[in-house]
Amino acid sequence: MQNHILWVDDEVDLLKPHIMFLQQKGYDIVTVTNGHDAITLVQQQRFDLVFLDENMPGITGLETLQAIKEIHPSLPVVMVTKSEEENIMDQAIGSKIADYLIKPMLPSQMLMSIKKCLHANEITHQQQTTGFQQEFGKIADSISEANSFESWCNIYKKIVHWELEFTGSRDRDLLQILLTQKYEANATFSKFVRRNYETWITLLLKQQKQNRPTLSPDIFGKYIIPQLETEKQVFFVVIDNFRLDQWRSIQTLFSQWFDCHEDLYCSILPTATQYARNALFSALMPAQIEQQYPNLWLEENEENCKNQHEAELLQTLLNRYRINYSFTYNKINEDSYCNHLLAQFGTMCRTKFNVIVINFLDMLSHAGTDNKVVSELAHDEAAFRALTRTWFEHSNVYKLFCQIAKNNSTVILTTDHGTTRVDNAIKIIGDKTVNNNLRYKMGKNLNWQSKNVFEISHPKNVGLPTTNLSSSYAFCSGRDFFVYPNNYNHYVQYYKNTFQHGGISMEEMLIPIITLTPKQ
Repeated sequence: MQNHILWVDDEVDLLKPHIMFLQQKGYDIVTVTNGHDAITLVQQQRFDLVFLDENMPGITGLETLQAIKEIHPSLPVVMVTKSEEENIMDQAIGSKIADYLIKPMLPSQMLMSIKKCLHANEITHQQQTTGFQQEFGKIADSISEANSFESWCNIYKKIVHWELEFTGSRDRDLLQILLTQKYEANATFSKFVRRNYETWITLLLKQQKQNRPTLSPDIFGKYIIPQLETEKQVFFVVIDNFRLDQWRSIQTLFSQWFDCHEDLYCSILPTATQYARNALFSALMPAQIEQQYPNLWLEENEENCKNQHEAELLQTLLNRYRINYSFTYNKINEDSYCNHLLAQFGTMCRTKFNVIVINFLDMLSHAGTDNKVVSELAHDEAAFRALTRTWFEHSNVYKLFCQIAKNNSTVILTTDHGTTRVDNAIKIIGDKTVNNNLRYKMGKNLNWQSKNVFEISHPKNVGLPTTNLSSSYAFCSGRDFFVYPNNYNHYVQYYKNTFQHGGISMEEMLIPIITLTPKQ
């Protein structure tokens, strides 16, 4: 379809070579010499773009711009001027112009401006398609050759990059190819974890750091202590269920305040709060917590909140490291409490070390299972990312980060585990003591029929507690979830396409940890 362009300039006769050039490129050009005629034409005809001279007799270009925007707020306008005065540029930009050109102009400059305003999405899509086609084979090769944690981190980063690139893309086929590749990557990643997980935990329990990834109990020693040894105040912020793609979706909101350094670490199994977050705050594996601090560990079948002792676990960690700093511990379950923290921020600033746990994304994930409205708002990964950004941008949590930056404090931002969307049910049988999580089961007499389930029959070997000697753990991989045979079809439909955690996937186990350093 031919694009229609309105060109408003009192010296339009001098621009005939430019007009002919654009007409040869397939654009329909309509010209007028003043703002009044331009406003009348915009009211009567459809235009895709307006070139508007700033300095004309009668009403000015800026006045004409305001009138055009009142008629068609979304119509892109390119301001053209001989002046380089900053206040004119500021006024034009404040009126939401699409571009700004300074006379004399080359025809190629005008063509570039048109492409930027009218064809950016099409050009971007073409470049994305070409770029992904070139990258697809490289990612496939990387998946088949991956033999280290670092190589899997690189694969996951590339997949997340392309997921974000395709956000909003109308090419569903290209996105489906990427999602299929991610599915295949997760299947291979699961095999990698099964082969290596027990070795990693054995090395961790022996306090050996070589030949294994950074795991949940390592985070305090590797990231927090070095920051506490500096003169700056330190905030340790844990956002539950916070994935790499969600971090990337809000990263630009931090750029005004912080320099960001991104790493990935590996969550322990199960990728659930009771295990992964308690390991994060204690620097111990769950079986070690149960053994050394039995009063701070709750069994699977106990009704109380499984993460209610985080502050006490952190205090035991500081005692073991002989760190004498006092600290504050704050858990944000609703925005009003964050507002309370903002009001008390001056008091927090007198404390060297502050811990903040934010549960919004975890609550959103669980609400998506039980609430139809929420499940519609977060029906896939792209929607979940968009909802994450909307929440963060308009929450008091964002204001809290701004205050931290103004206070020149360092932030270590991370999570305890991620979450993944499930769509394939696996039947499992167990006794009444088996836990309710859909991605992992712990108990006696577990029975299933799937080769994709990862069983840990000797939990003590991987630092996991058990309720009795014959208990074992079973973990789902990829997009699988466990369902009992009773009322099977109902629960399959109820939980299908919901976000769950506890099992093995890149989304659940490859965890972003970001060091935020305030900009000076």
